[in-house]
Amino acid sequence: MALALNPNAAGRSDQNALFLATACDLAYFPQDRGQAEFAAQLGLNATLISADNTQCYVCENDSVIVLAFRGSESPNSIDGFKDWLLTNAKNFLVLPEGKIGTDFVAAGVGARFHRGFMESLEEIWEPLFKAVDAVVAKKDRPLFVTGHSLGGALALLAAWRLQRQMIPIHNVYTFGAPMVGNDVAAKAFEKEFPNRIFRYVDSGDLVPTLPTISMFSNEYWHCLTEVVVGGTVHASDTLKALASGSPSASMSQAVMDGVWTKATSGIQKHLMGNYITQINGLNGKSV
Repeated sequence: MALALNPNAAGRSDQNALFLATACDLAYFPQDRGQAEFAAQLGLNATLISADNTQCYVCENDSVIVLAFRGSESPNSIDGFKDWLLTNAKNFLVLPEGKIGTDFVAAGVGARFHRGFMESLEEIWEPLFKAVDAVVAKKDRPLFVTGHSLGGALALLAAWRLQRQMIPIHNVYTFGAPMVGNDVAAKAFEKEFPNRIFRYVDSGDLVPTLPTISMFSNEYWHCLTEVVVGGTVHASDTLKALASGSPSASMSQAVMDGVWTKATSGIQKHLMGNYITQINGLNGKSV
C-alpha cells in the first residue's frame, strides 16, 4: 500500500510517522536522485534548499507540504559533532541574538538554545523561508516539518520560527533528534505546539540523550511528546553507567570519550533504516 499522510489524524499517527521517516531517509539523496525518489515513493514534488552544511527538501503535492531536514552530510555517521554534543555543550547553550533571536524572544526570558543548531538554521533561513512562503501562498495546505538526527533539531527550531512568522505548522515529527535548548525552551515548544510534536527515539540510540553537561543534572531538555521504539534498556541508563565512576556524574574527558565511543559504535540504532523498521513494527497503532 502506498504511503500517505493523513492531516486529519488526531494526535500521534504512526502512519504519518512512517511517511515522514521515509521523507527523512530520502532527504540524504542529492537533488536529482532525491526529486525522483520523493515523487516515486511519496508522491511529492521536492526541491532541495542548501546553504553551506545545511540542507532541507521543500516538498508538496495537492494535499500537503512537507519540510524534510537532512541530518549530517553522511547518513551513516555523526563524526564531527562531538564538540557540539559533548565537549562544548555547556558553552553552546546561549540566548539567541540578531534576527534569529527576535523570533525566539517569545520563548521566554530564561529560554536558552544550542548555538550550533541556531547558526545552522540561520545559514539556510533566507532561501528556505522564500521557498516555503511561495508554496504556502500557492495553496493553503497542512505543513509538516520533519528531520532525522541533527536535522530533527533543525526541524524543531524551523517550526518555531515559521510559526512566529505567520506560517502555521500542522505537526512536527523527528527521529533520533538531540535536544535543542533548556527546560524553559522545551516548555515554550510544548505550549506553542500542544500535542503536535512527536519525537521518535530508539531506546538504544544515544544521540537523543545529547547534548549533555552532566548525567543527572543536564541543562538541556527535550519537549514532549517522546515515542520510544526498540528495546527496553534506555540509552540514558547507558550514560549513567558510563559516568558511574565519575564524581557527581560529571562530564570528565574520560566520560565524554566513553559516551562518544558508545554513540558511534552503536550508530546502527541511530540510522533512519532502523527507525523505519521500528515504526513499521508498530503496525499503525496510534495513541
